[in-house]
Amino acid sequence: MAAQHERQLARLKARFHDRASELAQLGFLLKGSVLCRYKECSSAGCACHTDPDRRHGPYWQWTSKVKGKTVSRTLQEDQVRRYEQWMDNSRRFEEIVAELYDLSSEADAILREVERKQREQG
Repeated sequence: MAAQHERQLARLKARFHDRASELAQLGFLLKGSVLCRYKECSSAGCACHTDPDRRHGPYWQWTSKVKGKTVSRTLQEDQVRRYEQWMDNSRRFEEIVAELYDLSSEADAILREVERKQREQG
């Protein structure tokens, strides 16, 4: 294998391992979204029915797809930050994994080029 290809592969491998090591630092992962809702109550005479600024809340809700079904959970305010952090971790995880696939694809292209040249020479 040519020195140029070895250097390219070594750089890709180093970037791959650097990025992969970030995965272990992420912490817990969670998919979904957190919504803040203000609601009307069931009391007919309550001002929340006529004045949107007087609706009750905030009520925090996490929603996600779990095994193909939509799942919602009411959150306490102190849980919201944790859920948001875990969802940020999940998005970061997906970004890193996509980059790992890209780096692997680059390595594959280099190795296929090396193999092609070897077939032509031999």
